[in-house]
Amino acid sequence: MPPSASTAPNIIFILIDDLGWADLGCFGSSFYETPHLDRLRAEGMMFTDGYATCPVCSPTRVSVQTGRYPARVGVTNYIPGSARGRVIEPDYVTHLPRDEHTIAQALGDAGYATWHVGKWHMGSEEYWPEQFGYEVNIGGCAMGAPGHGYFSPWQIPTLPDGPAGEYLTDRLTDEAIRLILGSDGRPFFLHLAHYAVHTPLQAKPDDIARFEAKAREMSLDEIDPFEVGEPFPMEHKRDQRVTRRIVQSDPRYAAMIWSLDEGIGRLLTAVEEAGQAENTVVVFTSDNGGLATSEGSPTCNAPLSEGKGWMYEGGVRESLLIKWPGVTEPGSTCNVPVTTTDFYPTFLEMAGANPMPVRADGEVQPCDGVSLAPLLRGDSALDRDAIYWHYPHYGNQGGTPGSSVRAGEWKLIEFFEDGRLEMYNLREDIGEERDLSAEEPDRAEHLHAMLRGWREELGAKLPTPNPDWAEQ
Repeated sequence: MPPSASTAPNIIFILIDDLGWADLGCFGSSFYETPHLDRLRAEGMMFTDGYATCPVCSPTRVSVQTGRYPARVGVTNYIPGSARGRVIEPDYVTHLPRDEHTIAQALGDAGYATWHVGKWHMGSEEYWPEQFGYEVNIGGCAMGAPGHGYFSPWQIPTLPDGPAGEYLTDRLTDEAIRLILGSDGRPFFLHLAHYAVHTPLQAKPDDIARFEAKAREMSLDEIDPFEVGEPFPMEHKRDQRVTRRIVQSDPRYAAMIWSLDEGIGRLLTAVEEAGQAENTVVVFTSDNGGLATSEGSPTCNAPLSEGKGWMYEGGVRESLLIKWPGVTEPGSTCNVPVTTTDFYPTFLEMAGANPMPVRADGEVQPCDGVSLAPLLRGDSALDRDAIYWHYPHYGNQGGTPGSSVRAGEWKLIEFFEDGRLEMYNLREDIGEERDLSAEEPDRAEHLHAMLRGWREELGAKLPTPNPDWAEQ
């Protein structure tokens, strides 16, 4: 029997921007401090192999809303990203299509209140959250980052400026708490998408000072945190070099994470004060890997390779914590690979909603995700052969266009500039240091065939050679 509206769980989905897999204490960071998220990990399930569907933000956000791979929807790059290098990127859709039946619409059909707070970044005004089933939109617009900074006046069109100097992360937390404490009794879906920890790197001075002192105590201030590498592969940045951070030591970034964690603690306390803690699912994750190779390179994703904008693990593997009271075993760990498309069917199953929602055109909404509910109940596997990525673009971080597939412990990447394949056993080599494609050619060809077949099924677009490119 599906739950009634009165017993269906509230769902809080917390999506952080650019947070790396290793940026939480419970995921191994010794410099950043996340006591409230560490508590959430102790009360729920930690997914060691959680993934975003893209190494940059807008496509992953589209997958949250639709349960579909970015390549199927057509939003394959951050909006409005564009670059050229050895290859020319294909065109892509620059907004969440209006015919998609979002998770907010599906849960709204099931009797949920639906609230969006924070970053949206899926198109211009006609494609903002209120056009996709969200009854409330606070802070969601076309902006991919707070261009005027994290301290008010931030000039976000859907969020009134606060008192001078108000910190954006705190304000978004306050708005989410206000919605929870003022709930009308319906189960609610809160899509809380923080702008942090995206650049610009700005935090409260006292918090920065706290982590400057910690860096000194750990002697991190004595380590050169950067390694300067190869030139960028795209035309507009050829005069710059990829700069990799090799240690987590930036006090500003640490302070931004501290504020995020502090706000999440306040949010969870508000849920308890509302008497809803035992009937509220909490999910925490990020939209892509940590920024580790450019734009100030504020974090290090080690032991993962590279970061945001790259096809390697550092670009797509994410911190993922889920607490489903009465269902998930506190302190449990799941090693099954899961991805962003899975949240859509998971939330529908939790809510007892129609697992095959019908779009406005009368067609059933196809879903690429698989419900995580069996894993959350203690099962050890999902009915799925593989998960996939398709990013035929140059990011701003040094990565090149490619596609990849993970099946079991094996991952294969196809790079579109030169057609080369790389294959890794992630159980034995999480850092993707030993390419096994030449040692196991049959396995590599099998995975490549899977990847090509998936792209053909979705109609994924590919880049084309750039006739004007000159090697330097």
